[in-house]
Amino acid sequence: MNERIYCGKKVILTDDGYFAEPSTWTREMAYEIAGEEKLELTDQHFSIMEFMRSKFLKGEPVSIRSINHSGIMDVKTFYRLFPGAPLKKASKIAGLPKPSSCI
Repeated sequence: MNERIYCGKKVILTDDGYFAEPSTWTREMAYEIAGEEKLELTDQHFSIMEFMRSKFLKGEPVSIRSINHSGIMDVKTFYRLFPGAPLKKASKIAGLPKPSSCI
């Protein structure tokens, strides 16, 4: 476990750099994390991250498939918004643990 300061608050991260305690995340922290990932966040980013957080907090798995069926955006848009490894990147910025479906 590692510690990191976002928006002046200490948060605990896993060895992979994901939030160990998703409840400590704030929207303002997302901007700092996105900056580290070289992303500039828009309302579209937040709409899907809020969807992901909602599913996670209900105990439901978050996957590319669930994002595609969310009605918020299609997979192609998701990949464009979070280039590279979109589910991993979006989870990290949204303050969620590393998705179990990702290596």
